[in-house]
Amino acid sequence: MKNQFSKKNLNNVIKIDWKLIHSIMKDKFGTEIFDSWLKKIDLVDEFTDHVLLSVPTRFIRDWITSRYLDQILGILKKQKKEITRIEFVIEDKIKPLKENYNKELQLKEKVTYIKDTFLQYNRIDPNKNFNNFLLGSSNKLAFEAAKKVTEQVAYYNPLYLYSGVGMGKTHLLNAIGLELKDKNKVMFISAERFMYQFVKSIKSNEMVKFKDYFRNTDVLLIDDIQFMNGKEAMQEEFFHTFNALLEKQSQIIVSADRPPNKLLRIQERIKSRFSGGLVVDIQNPDIKLRYEILKSKYDEIKYLNSNQVLLKDETLKFISEEIKTSIRELVGALNRIVSFSRIYNKSPNISETKVILKDLLNLTENKVTIDNIQTIVCKFFKISKSEMLSPRRSRYLVRPRQTAIYLAKILTSKSLPEIGRAFANRDHTTVIHSVKTIERIRKTDNELNINIDNLKNKVLYNPKDEI
Repeated sequence: MKNQFSKKNLNNVIKIDWKLIHSIMKDKFGTEIFDSWLKKIDLVDEFTDHVLLSVPTRFIRDWITSRYLDQILGILKKQKKEITRIEFVIEDKIKPLKENYNKELQLKEKVTYIKDTFLQYNRIDPNKNFNNFLLGSSNKLAFEAAKKVTEQVAYYNPLYLYSGVGMGKTHLLNAIGLELKDKNKVMFISAERFMYQFVKSIKSNEMVKFKDYFRNTDVLLIDDIQFMNGKEAMQEEFFHTFNALLEKQSQIIVSADRPPNKLLRIQERIKSRFSGGLVVDIQNPDIKLRYEILKSKYDEIKYLNSNQVLLKDETLKFISEEIKTSIRELVGALNRIVSFSRIYNKSPNISETKVILKDLLNLTENKVTIDNIQTIVCKFFKISKSEMLSPRRSRYLVRPRQTAIYLAKILTSKSLPEIGRAFANRDHTTVIHSVKTIERIRKTDNELNINIDNLKNKVLYNPKDEI
C-alpha cells in the first residue's frame, strides 16, 4: 500500500522523508527488528502535529506501540519538531477511512484530547471495539454493562470496571469511547496522564484551562484509577470534576485493578461515589475463552509470518489449560513458543513447552539421579538397563550408554569416578571419552540434539509416573 489515499484526497504536502525515517530506524534498531516489524510501517499522511501511519495487522501495531513507539516518535520529532503524536491505521481499514475521511475530520473536534500530550497511546483506538472483544462467562457482565452505557448515557453512572492486569478493561473503555464519540465529546485518559496534566497545569498556571478540558465533556473514561493513590491535591481536583460531570449528566467510566473499597490512599468520599454506581468485576477467563484468545493471536502471527509458524493444537490447548491468571501472560507464553518454533523450525512438544514456560507454569525440577537417567535413556532407546551396563560394545548400545553418561555429567553434581562406578565400574577416562564424543557429535547431528533435549526435559520435569 502506497500513499495514494493521502495524495489524492488531502492537500497536505508531505514534508517528512519516509525513506530517511526507514533508514534511521534500521540503523537504530538493527536489521532483524527492522525487517521483522518496522519495515511494514508506511506513511499515510502528515498533519500539523501528528502523522498517520499504516501497518498490516493489529498484532504488529500493538507490538510496535508497546516496544518502539517512544523512540519512533523521537525520530519523527527530529525531522519535524511539531509532531507530538502518532496515529495508526490497519491497512484493510484504509478504504473505509478514505471514504469517510471528511466525516471523521468533522467528528474529530468532538473528541477532546489534552494538548501537548506527546504519546497519547490511551487515545481512542478504532481497532479496539466491541466486535473484536472476545466474550466469555468471565467478562460477559462487564461487556453487557459497557454496551448498555453506549445505548443510554448515564444509565449506570459511574460505571466502575475492575480486574487483574491484562483482562480487557482498557479494551472495553476504548470500545465505549469509540461508540459514543460520534455524537458526544469524549475524553479517554489514564490516571497517570491525568496526574501529569494536573501537575503541568499548576506549574504553567493554567488550571482554568485544565478544568475546562475535563468538565466540558460528555463522556469521561479514566483508566487505572488506582494510580491516583496518595495524590491528595489531584484527588481534590478529581472529586470536584467528578461531581461537576455527574450534575450535568455526563457519563463517567472508570477502571482499576481492585474494587473501590480496596483502593489504597484514595479519599473515602471518592471511593463512596465509585461504589454508588455499577461496580463490575472482570474475572479470570475460563479455559474456553483462554483457548479462543490464543487461537486468535496465533492466527494473527501465522498471517504475519506467511503461515511459516506452525504450532500443534495440543500445544495451544496445553497453554490455555495451564496459564490461568492473565490474558497478557497467556499471550506472552504464546510469543515464547512461537520464538522457539521459528528458531528450531519445529513445533515444540508438551515436554519442551513445559521447559520453555517453566517459570509461568511454576514447575519444580525432579530430583535427578543417575539411576533415573539410565531408566529414561533405556526406555527411549528401547534397551534394557542390564544391556546398557554390560561390557558389550555393540553399536546399538554404545550411543545410548554415552548419552546417559553425558546427561549424568551435565545434570548431576557427581564426580567422574562416581559416574563411572554407576555405569558398572567404568573408568573415569571412559566417562570423559563419552562426554567429549557426544559434545562433538552434537555440533553436526541435529537429530541427536533433539533427542538429548527431549531426554533432558523428561529427566528434569516429567512426573515419575510418566517415566
